[in-house]
Amino acid sequence: MSEKHFELSDAEFERQFTACELDSAIFSHEAHLRLAWIYIFRDGREGAERKIQEQLKNFVASVGASDKYHTTLTVAAVRMVSHFMRQSKADNFRDFIGSFPALKSDFKGLIARHY
Repeated sequence: MSEKHFELSDAEFERQFTACELDSAIFSHEAHLRLAWIYIFRDGREGAERKIQEQLKNFVASVGASDKYHTTLTVAAVRMVSHFMRQSKADNFRDFIGSFPALKSDFKGLIARHY
């Protein structure tokens, strides 16, 4: 079963997130990874790190969940997605996450092994 965030195009997903209009109920772990993938694909890893930190802080504040933001995990997630993107030929997030399901299913394990 596909997650609800896939009902939005990359552009609409990013627009709603940036404008703090995205339904927080669909902003799952996979949706976080998708946002990182979109930013890395377009802006490179360093640009993505800066952008996602700023925008994620704004988003969680807008939904009253500022305590959910964690800089170290956010940066680690962007770097991990970037690492796997370098091994991937996928030009869309759905194919990318399908090729590296551990990012979704064993993220904590990946963090523990690499950080």
